[in-house]
Amino acid sequence: MAEITMEMIKKLREWSGAGIMDCKTALKENDGDMDKAMEALQKARADIAARKAHRETKNGIIGSYLHVKDAGGVPGLGVMVEVNIETDFAARNDAFKKLVNDICLHIAIADPRWLNPEEVPAEELEKAKETFREELKESGKPEKIWDKIMEGKISKYLEENCLTTQEFALAQDKSERKPIADMVKDAVGVIGENITIRRFVRMELGG
Repeated sequence: MAEITMEMIKKLREWSGAGIMDCKTALKENDGDMDKAMEALQKARADIAARKAHRETKNGIIGSYLHVKDAGGVPGLGVMVEVNIETDFAARNDAFKKLVNDICLHIAIADPRWLNPEEVPAEELEKAKETFREELKESGKPEKIWDKIMEGKISKYLEENCLTTQEFALAQDKSERKPIADMVKDAVGVIGENITIRRFVRMELGG
């Protein structure tokens, strides 16, 4: 059994945002392997999020962000996002406020077109498929493998254009390189209440 040091616990806590005892337990159960301990904490949070997914989220925050390109200039880009949580008390939680702020900044950078794959209009999806079909025709690849390639292209298209499936644009390390939906699940695990992103808008001057 590997020795679990306070330094390891602190590092895992910084990565995950989990409590000291949770980090210590995860490290013990995974023989000091930081990556496996991180995965265990993420799985535990995902399980918590799944159990709370049915709960109503009637409170929350409308977060906003204005980007000023030049010092002394005027904002040229703005973002508003509504993120809901179960109680007004939890809406004042610093971890929840940070989540909302991070989502605002991500939207400003990543420019998602839709909230999630379910909201992509059928006509937009068909346009994308038609573009991919033309690319496949010109690629010279055997037609028998087109369906498999098309499946991957559509999956990538949705991942890149939907907020919940986009990878966090401001990730500083591997612990933060995850889809926005997983960031929300992590926050549910930390705060203990169901959280949902309801809607967002991104406006760019002249756009």
